[in-house]
Order: sequence, then C-alpha cells, then structure tokens
Amino acid sequence: MNDVPTPTFSPVSRRTALTVFGAGALGLAGATRSISAQDDPAEALQTADDVVYGTVGGVDLLLNVVRPADRAMPRPAVILVHGGGLVQGGRWDHGEAAFALAVAGYATFSIEYRLFVSGDPSTLWPVQLDDVQRAVRWVRANAETYGVDPERVGAFGFSSGGQLAAVMGTRETNDNSDPELADYSSKVNCVVTMGGLFDFTFPDAHLDGAYIDTEILGGSEAEPPPPAAYEDYSPISFVDETSAPFLILQEGSPDIIPYEHSQRMVAALQGAGVQVSYSWFPGTTHETWFSWAPEAPETLAFYGRHLRPEE
Repeated sequence: MNDVPTPTFSPVSRRTALTVFGAGALGLAGATRSISAQDDPAEALQTADDVVYGTVGGVDLLLNVVRPADRAMPRPAVILVHGGGLVQGGRWDHGEAAFALAVAGYATFSIEYRLFVSGDPSTLWPVQLDDVQRAVRWVRANAETYGVDPERVGAFGFSSGGQLAAVMGTRETNDNSDPELADYSSKVNCVVTMGGLFDFTFPDAHLDGAYIDTEILGGSEAEPPPPAAYEDYSPISFVDETSAPFLILQEGSPDIIPYEHSQRMVAALQGAGVQVSYSWFPGTTHETWFSWAPEAPETLAFYGRHLRPEE
C-alpha cells in the first residue's frame, strides 16, 4: 500500500552532508562500518523531503527521508521525533543524526506531528500520539517503496520527542480508524531516547512545562485534568513484557528533566523483563542532544544490536 505518489530521491554528496550537518554526521557513523576506500556510502545517500504520511482535517503531516543506496535486501528504519514540549520544533532538529544513521545503513524518517496550540481543541492530546503511531504504520505500509524491513523499525526521540518515542515502544495503536493502515502495528522494535519524559504522575515531573501539560490534557489551573489523564500521557503506564527494548540517555542536570523520569522508566522496564540500557552524561545539558556526537556511540551500538543494519 502506498498512499502518496512514489517519491523522487535525490542523491546527496559527502560535501553537501558535511556542509549542512557537520563532519560528525558522517565521520563517526562511517567509522562503525567496514567500508573500503572506494566505497563511500555518503556519496550514495538518497533524500526525499515533504513526504505526506497522513492528512488530518485537511492538513498534511510531513516527513523527510534520508536513506542509503538501494540494495537487494531491505534495510532497518529509524523514525526520528523532535522535541519542543509538544508546542514547537521541527523535522530537521536532528538532521545530523538522520544523515549519520543513513550512512550507518538505516533508512531514516524525520517526522513532524501536530503541535499543541492553546485554545485549539483539535491539538489536544492524544493527537500527537496518533500522529507518531500513524508514522510507524505508514513506514511499514510503504516499506517496499523505501527498501525497509517492516520488522526492523526503531524510534529516536529527544525530550518530549523522547516521550513520544517511548509511547511508540510501549503502546498499541490508539486510533485504528484508517482501514489502509489497520493491519500494521504501531509499536516499534526498539527505542532510543535522550532527555525523555516518561512519567507525569509524580510532583514536579515537568518543571518548566507543567502548565502546557495541564492545557494539552484539556484542563486549566482552575480545573486540572484528572489523574487518569496524566497516566494516559505517561509512557510508563503502558510498560509490560511486550514493550520494545530501550536505550535511555540522561543529561547531567535534572533542572529540566528530573532524574526520576529515567529512574522510574528503567525500573519499570526491568520489572517487566524488558531489556533496557541507561547512560548518564555528567556535565552535559539538555541542549547537548541536538548534536549527534554525544549520543552516537551508544545509539549506534544499541541499534546495531537490535536492528542489525549489516543484514
């Protein structure tokens, strides 16, 4: 099934990728694979921008694709989810990571989703959940077009994008009303999060965004949402033995994302018998994760184990 015209891919040269995304986008990822001198994968990358993966209320949901050269065997995919408190941010916030992962052998899909706008009921939770789950199913439905193995799909998310990536690894489909996607799972095969939020049920869970969480869940300062709404908003609520393996990366300060988020999520995954890796980066800040270099070694090792790009 393919609900958009077959895209035209553009080759991306090494010089272009270096200019736009920096040397780290190519050098570190390329060093993780066995590449001969005459075989530079960055020269063969293909891109497709503004690909429609769904339309809601007359508004197109878009993603950008960066993928390696075509080959006979399908490749694993990674869906990248930007942060921004569910109110801002864009598809290319992690463009450096998208190019680096493509060099390392993954087809990458950097997605947008509906951002919350105060006073607009059409942007209340769970539309963000519905959008990212649609993206997973769309990638699987269009696997043949993009040379993707639908059984090897990972998620990569930062901050509130980490929250959404986490629900992609823990929740079954919330809205299955689209018959063209009904047969495809919305749960990814593994998850990488940086500075993610996983549990909104404890006090001061989101120090600089609590008022947004209140509004996005349909409440106000005068009439806060019920506890059940915060549970539905929390990926940890859905952890069970079927959850995907996780890599959780935490910055060195708890000022924006309290350590309790990662601590609780690690404990929940371990309690469910789900493989989880955790790394703490003292001396780093929340904004560190916009650069690819800090998360690259752990991310490449984790995806290599669970998505096997060499196969």
